Amino acid sequence: MRLFAAVLPPAEAVAELDLAVDRLRTLPGADRLRWTGREGWHLTLAFMGDVDDRLQPDLRERLARAAGRTPPFALRLHAGGHFGGRALWAGAAGGLAELRLLAERADAAARRAGVPMDEHRRYTAHLTIARSRVDAALRPFVDGLSGFEGTPWEVSELALVRSELPVSGVPGERPRYETVASWHLGAGPVVRPR
Repeated sequence: MRLFAAVLPPAEAVAELDLAVDRLRTLPGADRLRWTGREGWHLTLAFMGDVDDRLQPDLRERLARAAGRTPPFALRLHAGGHFGGRALWAGAAGGLAELRLLAERADAAARRAGVPMDEHRRYTAHLTIARSRVDAALRPFVDGLSGFEGTPWEVSELALVRSELPVSGVPGERPRYETVASWHLGAGPVVRPR
């Protein structure tokens, strides 16, 4: 099962960003980008890839502990950026130190559960809104997001999300995401029944 840990913004935050993204879609070159669907918008904390079913119980227990040790915090979607000419994203502001800590804890939980993780990098809070198969000039789109300030919300859950990539080859088909588990932040340690 292809999995990642994430923070899922509430519907209100998604709606605000959607208005800003609608304006970006009118810019020259927007038709050459593959826009992500708002139903799948998320802030990835730790991408795990294909996780063996045998590792999942331990992974879930460790993610629950990571969530329990992290108190809720305020966050808002904010401005944007890009990774090279291939990915356009909205950023975040507010409790970035707490978000990074949660990302580090989710990554550590996966590693300790035996999930082979890619090389560890400093976490960059981002929500991908468009991709390009070839290098594209994304600066006008980043500039279009420069004044975007979403309303703060309280991050209160850590989600484990299943990702299914498109396989049909139908143009415009998007990945599908399903939350398979979630844990409240600050819920304290998970106690194993004896």
